[in-house]
Amino acid sequence: MTLQQLKYVIEVANRGSINEAAKRLFISQPSLSNAIKDLEEEMQIAIFERSNKGISLSKEGVEFLSYARQVVEQAELLESRYLNAKPSPQHFSVSTQHYAFAVNAFVNLVREFGQDEYELTLRETKTYEIIEDVKSMRSEIGILYVNEFNGKVINKLLKAANLQFNSLFTAKPHIFISIKNPLAKQPIVTIDQLQEYPYLSFDQGEYNSFHFSEEILSTLLHKKSIRVNDRATLFNLLIGLNGYTISTGVLSADLNGNEIIPVPLDCKETIHVGWISHRNVSLSKLGAAYIEALKQAIAQ
Repeated sequence: MTLQQLKYVIEVANRGSINEAAKRLFISQPSLSNAIKDLEEEMQIAIFERSNKGISLSKEGVEFLSYARQVVEQAELLESRYLNAKPSPQHFSVSTQHYAFAVNAFVNLVREFGQDEYELTLRETKTYEIIEDVKSMRSEIGILYVNEFNGKVINKLLKAANLQFNSLFTAKPHIFISIKNPLAKQPIVTIDQLQEYPYLSFDQGEYNSFHFSEEILSTLLHKKSIRVNDRATLFNLLIGLNGYTISTGVLSADLNGNEIIPVPLDCKETIHVGWISHRNVSLSKLGAAYIEALKQAIAQ
């Protein structure tokens, strides 16, 4: 086993493709494939699973990748300390539901740890894809919520993927509305008061099940309903159409301005927000730093 082979494994995992990784590494695809095959034979494990759909990490490969990243990080620290070597570009990816605090934490991470070169990814995406991203190591961390309604389905998927849910905070439901909405001055609103306003929610694609909804109370019927794919569009419609959505109540004036406000919703439900990662796999340096940034963003 060589340090170069470990770097190869990391690059293939980052790219999800032998061909793309070979281009980035400036070697031929057969050379890269043979180097990884030799490593798998030496370690007596299948690091990657190969199929007609491409290449992905095996269950053993996920754990191996965690150790490989730690070894390469330590080697680069040594080279930087004693050989004045230029550090390799940093890699980190997180997949999340549409939370402003997740973006705030990402901004702070880049400000604190961003070097001259880095390749970082923030994916605001669908609930099912968040789980798949972390399962396949496309993202190291995922951020989503569970509650009494969706908990059984979400936790079953996490268990099957060998992922764990780590709590961040528990919130009471709020609605997000424009400051010009007639309900904006209410100390609390009821479901009945919302009936005449457009309900906005995030589209979940082919997994548009109630259990994957990013909004609680997803089984309620609405006279007016609009699905969107991104947070900016949703916020524009909150303002333009006097619509509303249901979320945690955690907003960021720095990112979203002061045109949108949270108002408590009269509801006994709770929203349990947390981050998911592979069970028994240590976080990378940037992964651990991002979790700390998340906690700080939420506290603020």
